[in-house]
Amino acid sequence: MIRTGVNLAGVELKNPVMTASGTFGSGAEYSEFVDLNRLGGVVTKGVANVPWPGNPTPRVTETASGMLNAIGLQNPGIDLFCKRDIPFLKQYDTKIIVNVCGKSTEDYCEVVERLADEPVDLLEINVSCPNVKEGGIAFGQNPQALEAITKEVKKYAKQPIIMKLSPNVTDITEMAKAAESGGADILSLINTITGMKIDIYRRTFALANKTGGMSGPAVKPVAVRMVYQVAQAVSLPIIGMGGIATAEDALEFIMAGATAVSVGTANFFNPYATVEIAEGIEEFMKQQKVEDISQLIGIVK
Repeated sequence: MIRTGVNLAGVELKNPVMTASGTFGSGAEYSEFVDLNRLGGVVTKGVANVPWPGNPTPRVTETASGMLNAIGLQNPGIDLFCKRDIPFLKQYDTKIIVNVCGKSTEDYCEVVERLADEPVDLLEINVSCPNVKEGGIAFGQNPQALEAITKEVKKYAKQPIIMKLSPNVTDITEMAKAAESGGADILSLINTITGMKIDIYRRTFALANKTGGMSGPAVKPVAVRMVYQVAQAVSLPIIGMGGIATAEDALEFIMAGATAVSVGTANFFNPYATVEIAEGIEEFMKQQKVEDISQLIGIVK
């Protein structure tokens, strides 16, 4: 028997493959392509305490081996999310991970407190949102701010907390240690890398926001390196992401130290990517005579 189940802070996933926030809606949008029962977990699009309209368009543009997005975390707000999206996901045998965003510590805590009694398994805190009181700096770019928000969120959370780390920092291990000190249960990384594209014919920015988050296969080597560094620096389980499009990609992250992986941009060019990756990991384990996926986690030192 091949065992692909993994444990994230006491939550058992049937396999290590999850969706990456913002690339899979809240599950309903992909359910005609993907049997959600076959995924370890579904990570929802970010949800805030009130609806957000997001950024002006154009908000997405392709790049070589990836894409840039500046959606601006458009979302329907927590009220509609709890009424519509959680009941939909509860129909499936998969773990529900809610991505939480906010513009202030109070915003985050409001959503986390609201979700405390909802039937969801994990909360992923998107600390790439700007901290208004800090003059727009993202919580995830300042270790003191990251530790402080982790501590506050933990006061209200009944589910284990995943802190999603931004790669737009000098030392990713410093941020990981700050989240660990704040009481995080799990880390996920990486979020998108800030990039820019210029339309030379229109002589303007390809995105109305000027800059956007770069994701897709182009970022994978950076993401694998950061996951490896964080795995050496902290003792928390890690969810690795960044350019995963195949089982081989996912296995790189797992061998670098990730307990689970999230598939993001690949969903746009291959809606079946998540299930194909889960099947591919199992096939690799059979070929290599690996009985339990835990034998592969962090095997590369």
